[in-house]
Amino acid sequence: MAEGVKHDYHLVNPSPWPLIGSISATVMALGGVTWMKGLFGLPQHTAWLFFAGLAGVLFTMIVWWRDVVIEANQGDHTPVVSLGLRYGMILFIASEVMFFVAWFWIFFEMALFHGHRAGAGEAIEEVRQAWATWPPKGVETVPAFQLPLVNTLTLLLSGTTVTWAHHALQTGDRKGAKIGLFLTICLGVLFTSIQAYEYHHIIVAKEFFSEEAVNSGLYGSSFFMATGFHGFHVLIGTIFLTVCLIRLLGGGFTPQKHFGFEAAAWYWHFVDVVWLFLFAFIYVIFGAHGGA
Repeated sequence: MAEGVKHDYHLVNPSPWPLIGSISATVMALGGVTWMKGLFGLPQHTAWLFFAGLAGVLFTMIVWWRDVVIEANQGDHTPVVSLGLRYGMILFIASEVMFFVAWFWIFFEMALFHGHRAGAGEAIEEVRQAWATWPPKGVETVPAFQLPLVNTLTLLLSGTTVTWAHHALQTGDRKGAKIGLFLTICLGVLFTSIQAYEYHHIIVAKEFFSEEAVNSGLYGSSFFMATGFHGFHVLIGTIFLTVCLIRLLGGGFTPQKHFGFEAAAWYWHFVDVVWLFLFAFIYVIFGAHGGA
């Protein structure tokens, strides 16, 4: 417990970051609307407002988390505060789980009940045609046991290396923790690179999806939203782990106090589990019988 602290709770000093972060997020949201639709007399495709807000949000994240690290190093994170941080991370991951539930929900709805939707007597012809076949006409599903399988093995291996790094840090083996963390980051970069290559062949080379299937329809929307947002989470997790590696190289973390790294490891395992569901259901089970 920090010297002079008479209770288990840390009362933070007044901070400008919540206000600055809120203003930046508002500017980013307005900028996004302006960029896509035009607003306040600004023409459509005006991107500078969005990126100005994004810069403010990123700046707020960096300096706010920097202050949290400083508080931890000063001893302000008592056992009760550390428990609160863990609860916060658990709730954050739970909210991310529900985010992906939405995409799985519509995908299962389409995969399991498309015939019923197409056969409904009150369905209009456009709906009937959209739900008549699975996958929709013009879609040849991505072969599951090619690049998606490689990415599955990549993430499973990265889950092993991040666990190795965590165990090494808990036992005081800082060298092993650095090696394991570095390998995990490399595997994260490899996953992102493979997915970018896969997207290139889907969208640019049109080897699997026709142009109509890419640009419209529930199948394309659910496929790209689920796999694309997962890829975005892998990118965020890779940055998260990179920051942890930088802190570790700078002498940060001890076997007793390393929640920043622990939170990153939890997040990375969450990313692994979501991909296993994506691979099993979207690529293998409901994508195995697709045809152009």
